[in-house]
Amino acid sequence: MTAQTLSQDLYDVIARRRDVRAEFSGEPVDLGALRRVLEAAHHAPSVGHTQPWDFVLVFDDQTREAFAEHVETERQTFAAQLDGERRERFERIKVEGIRESGLGVVVTYDPDRGGQHVLGRHAIADTGLYSTCLAIQNLWLATTAEGLGVGWVSFYREEFLADLVGLPDGVRPVAWLCLGPITELQEVPDLVRHGWRGGRTLDEAIHVEGWRA
Repeated sequence: MTAQTLSQDLYDVIARRRDVRAEFSGEPVDLGALRRVLEAAHHAPSVGHTQPWDFVLVFDDQTREAFAEHVETERQTFAAQLDGERRERFERIKVEGIRESGLGVVVTYDPDRGGQHVLGRHAIADTGLYSTCLAIQNLWLATTAEGLGVGWVSFYREEFLADLVGLPDGVRPVAWLCLGPITELQEVPDLVRHGWRGGRTLDEAIHVEGWRA
């Protein structure tokens, strides 16, 4: 396989990646594939080479059920802030696949990893958090390449999730990722398909030599 083919495969994976919610098959994830995607996540760049992430794997049905119930409460809290057509549209959107995926991966951030003086973090404290997000992106792309799906759940309170999975004091849960085999990947992102929000073009996002409205 040529370098050009490998590069094109990467672009294809980036384009196919989706936030999966309704498409999980419910089958167990292959542990070999899981190890590979976690290896990919762990190869992400990190400020000061601190690798400030950890991965809590949640297979237990009771733990996932407790989290799903909490997420539903937060979903209803958000829905109550919406009016009319916006609320009706939101009610049609599935925001998680906690039960269906069979596996939750809680990705955490430890700001104390690396000690007091982290090379590259002295001026921008959030670079450690950015590093953790890069690990999540690596995991997501590797999962897509494996033919699996990932859904990032964000309808939760950090303190609830930290307590649920027993995180040490100071360690933040950055994401609950639903991960597992899927029936398909949607060609169009859910929020676009449901009319919640369309995308921007690349040209709208590019500014040359400074910000341009």
